[in-house]
Amino acid sequence: MKISVVYAKPERQLWLECEVKDGATVKEGIEASGILARSPDIDLNTQKVGVFGKAIKLDAPLEEGMRIEIYRQVTINLKSVPRRKKASAE
Repeated sequence: MKISVVYAKPERQLWLECEVKDGATVKEGIEASGILARSPDIDLNTQKVGVFGKAIKLDAPLEEGMRIEIYRQVTINLKSVPRRKKASAE
């Protein structure tokens, strides 16, 4: 069956399509895509994954056409975030 695996970083996006056997798991789909070799910063032990925006476990079975998304940790610079409470109080 055909699936795709996506991973986005600020500087680039990877969207890889691959074929997996029926009954393959999310983890097997990620491995089959080759994305781990292209982005060695991916750590499936700490990063969450999802399918079409909904979290899913690595051992969940895949279905035809699924798009596996590998989420990276969101980091934010607090100095660049506007102060909403302060602005709304004025």
